[in-house]
Amino acid sequence: MRRFDMRLPAIVRLEGTNEFHTETQNVSARGVFFYVDRQIVAGTKVEVTLTFPPHVTLTDAVRVRFSARVIRVENPLPSARVGVAAMIENYEFLRSNGSSDFFTALQTEWKGQS
Repeated sequence: MRRFDMRLPAIVRLEGTNEFHTETQNVSARGVFFYVDRQIVAGTKVEVTLTFPPHVTLTDAVRVRFSARVIRVENPLPSARVGVAAMIENYEFLRSNGSSDFFTALQTEWKGQS
């Protein structure tokens, strides 16, 4: 799956914890990679909310919420940051106004990948 290097603000919620803010490193139609400052184990369910800015969507900002499962954890020493690769299992578009061109293109591509 083609990955796009995108540093986007992300809100992550782990099972049974409060949400916290981070930033993506890359995004694909099936997954997302980001760094966190806490330990996570493979198999953990996460909820990630991203906002694609207007310069990416070429229209209004688009918010997307993913339900995902952690499939890989990278914990290089001595960094305190933990790299997390999560596979998207479900998603929901949260934007409700403006042009739907980007929304429609993403939705079509992601449904085609299912």
